[in-house]
Amino acid sequence: MNAEQLKIEDLAVRFRLGAGELLVLDHISFTVAEGERLMLLGPSGCGKSTLLKAIAGFQPASAGAIRLEGRVVSEPGPDRFVVFQEFDQLFPWKTVRANVADAVRLTRGLSRSEAARRAESVLAMVGLEAYGDFYPHTLSGGMKQRVAIARAWAIEPIILLMDEPFAALDAITRATLQQETVNIWHRARRTLIFVTHSIDEAMFLGQRIVIMGSRPGRIVEIIDNPYVDTRDKPESAALRQRIRDLLTSSAAREAAA
Repeated sequence: MNAEQLKIEDLAVRFRLGAGELLVLDHISFTVAEGERLMLLGPSGCGKSTLLKAIAGFQPASAGAIRLEGRVVSEPGPDRFVVFQEFDQLFPWKTVRANVADAVRLTRGLSRSEAARRAESVLAMVGLEAYGDFYPHTLSGGMKQRVAIARAWAIEPIILLMDEPFAALDAITRATLQQETVNIWHRARRTLIFVTHSIDEAMFLGQRIVIMGSRPGRIVEIIDNPYVDTRDKPESAALRQRIRDLLTSSAAREAAA
């Protein structure tokens, strides 16, 4: 295991709700190693996206702390980059190439020529090298997500945060982009924290899987996944069922609360 890169210490997040407060996350603690692929898995409403936004610096902690390489995370920065679920994350008036190159130039201070070279490289990595002069409105949803992923990798953040980026895609496109994410990770070896509510997606992409329960969001268990990068291995059925049981029992406790 590589050195510890991210540390979340007894994190709590509260939202103001009228005259009161809503506790969304409570007692969240775990670490992430440099270059690790970590999945946040849980039902809708358990605080996965809120946790991701807190790591990104968009959502302040109400208690506890998030430390990236020893520094407290208090605001967004180019060392963390988020890919969201929505397809329309691109500037519609810019070409595919410009969407990637301009983001790199502005966040990393590269020259136009250097940024353009990096854009060409990452677009090739996601199979869109022939679409550099196209505009976003001409692309399918899956292709737009490829551009968003390419832009994220091109910026070379310390940590790439992905918030259910494939949830709205058809099954074939989703599987293709999952595999492309793995392929890019094997080349770049950047830390990846990925939100999902799909057990299969979590098992394919995640070296470790953080199981979350709701009301308020807490960690149920953190599981080491020996079946990462594989699909439908017969021997993985027991782990898949264990994860399903953890999610089901968490949902049952919530319903009874």
